[in-house]
Amino acid sequence: MSVIVCAYNEGGYIQRCLESLLSQSRRPDDILVVNNASTDDTPAIARGLGVRVVDEPRKGLVRARETGRLSATGDVLVYIDADCRAPGDWLARVERRFVGRSDLVALSGPYRFYDWDWIGRALIAAYDRTLAPLTQLVVYRLMKAGTLFYGGNFAVKRDALAAIGGFDTTIEFHGEDTNIGRRLVAVGPVAMAGECWLETSARRYRAMGRGAVFRLYIRNFWSEILHHRPKDTDHLDVRI
Repeated sequence: MSVIVCAYNEGGYIQRCLESLLSQSRRPDDILVVNNASTDDTPAIARGLGVRVVDEPRKGLVRARETGRLSATGDVLVYIDADCRAPGDWLARVERRFVGRSDLVALSGPYRFYDWDWIGRALIAAYDRTLAPLTQLVVYRLMKAGTLFYGGNFAVKRDALAAIGGFDTTIEFHGEDTNIGRRLVAVGPVAMAGECWLETSARRYRAMGRGAVFRLYIRNFWSEILHHRPKDTDHLDVRI
């Protein structure tokens, strides 16, 4: 299992992320940081922790994801965002899912926010209990058109990712996770694994506002599911 962290100027977050990976009960076989045109100390922090760093000088999250795919060594590639923190048994939970179901090609897990107010955390908790399973029922079970898939917390078999040609690097940011999940369901079963949650930052919600972020994600999710292309094509600075 290779854990891949794509990072652009994440000096304020990446150390906590990598420390959480290095302290996993099931140690990663490979940890790879894709340095995506950073101008801060992101790569130096990673190397200081003994983590392998690969450079992708062309700025763009999806290009960094693809560089990670081509550079990693594992049979299962696990992607985590640089502002995430993994509970100690997170990777063990991910592994158990794949061991327990040999035909599973990919899974994604939800988020818990470590730096958001109680209202934001309550809204996400309510979403996870109601709208998320309903959306998954409609899109994955009934429409068979895709799946919920969170780009900062997913794992995929290398062969399955290769079978669909890797990541679509024509996508800048919005909808990239829905795109990969939608394409993977053509290869085999994809799971939304509630027990494989990660802690992450609410920095984007704080910077843009809850309503703006919710509308942005919903719009691009359904555009990708229905039209196979995100609605918004502008690049979002992934640090916020």
